[in-house]
Amino acid sequence: LKFIFGPSAVPALDLVDQRSVTRVRSPSGRTLYQVLGSSGKLYTCYSSCHFCTCPAFGFSVLQRSESLLCKHILAVYLSQAMGACQELSVSEEQLTNILLAEEEDEG
Repeated sequence: LKFIFGPSAVPALDLVDQRSVTRVRSPSGRTLYQVLGSSGKLYTCYSSCHFCTCPAFGFSVLQRSESLLCKHILAVYLSQAMGACQELSVSEEQLTNILLAEEEDEG
């Protein structure tokens, strides 16, 4: 993993070990992932479009193209593969509020 994903591999595995990845699912089937980062901040990840709200993703992946992904996205993929995601079912309104809160944080 470290050969392919570089410095993101070990921190991502730490996040998986700490059970920091939660799959948030609404009744309509919409899904997103929340990852509690090592800094204690909660990041939202979208595995369907390979996106994370963390600053490292914006800088290293989108702006500089230095990495394929951040440790949070890698932790999501590893958690999916290992069946190690925590599960949270929310209403459509709650999911909308999560998405709107992320939009406010970015704006």
